Amino acid sequence: MRYWVIAHAVDDFYQGLVPASIPFFVLERDYSYVAASGLAMAAALGSSLPQPFLGLLADRWRLLWLAPVGVAVAGLGAGAAGLAPTYPVVWVLLLLSGVGVAAFHPAAGRDARRDAGNSASAMSLFAAGGSVGFFLAPALATPALVSYGVGATAFFIPPAVLMGFVLWRHQLRQLAVGHTANSNGGRDRWMPFLVLTAIAVVRAIISFGLSTFLALYWINSLGGSRTLGGAALTAFMAGGVAGTLLGGRIADRVGTLRTLQIGSAAALPALAALRLVPSPQVVSRWLR
Repeated sequence: MRYWVIAHAVDDFYQGLVPASIPFFVLERDYSYVAASGLAMAAALGSSLPQPFLGLLADRWRLLWLAPVGVAVAGLGAGAAGLAPTYPVVWVLLLLSGVGVAAFHPAAGRDARRDAGNSASAMSLFAAGGSVGFFLAPALATPALVSYGVGATAFFIPPAVLMGFVLWRHQLRQLAVGHTANSNGGRDRWMPFLVLTAIAVVRAIISFGLSTFLALYWINSLGGSRTLGGAALTAFMAGGVAGTLLGGRIADRVGTLRTLQIGSAAALPALAALRLVPSPQVVSRWLR
């Protein structure tokens, strides 16, 4: 199971690398905010639209190569984007990275359940791995991007290729011992599914918007440094990790629906308060 936890962290690292690198595309290449949102859209489209179809394929066929190839493609696309000379090439590479993310998740979720058996705790670790990877992206990438520029995204290609190779070897070992994914019979409930999907769409719009523009807001509107902008994005991602872990404990006590309500109610005032945050210069004068 540890392979899937680590692989999920590596894969979602590249989802986090996109918003971590976008401010540097804007600052170094003079991309507009519209162009910046286009880069975020490329990664989001690549990771979301193909995923249901790839999930259908993973349900019908084993495709043990899908998750290893997905994590490798995710890293290659996001890592090479910083070296691309023109905006269209950057856009296509981020779209390709998103497709890699989409290829990883359905197959990885299925095969992680295979390795976890009936352990809910093991699957919670798998889920937490993705949150940790998303959080680590700005924490690790910002120092490199500040020091070496947006081309430093290429430094993060090797982990994806290595993880893809290790995961493929793991899949071959599981095939050799005859492990198969558990089938899950059940009845589809489309109305609750559609409601939950609508909630997820709204959440994704807010989350992607914040992760794309939070660092730029900190730098251009509040007058903070690039390092401070990256720190703000890291703090936002860290909140996501904490929320994932805390939400699981709360859900065990009060139920999943009430947990969703609590999380949504807490997020709205925090989002409004973000607009009232004073600039770093004002805070420094207060502390003198």
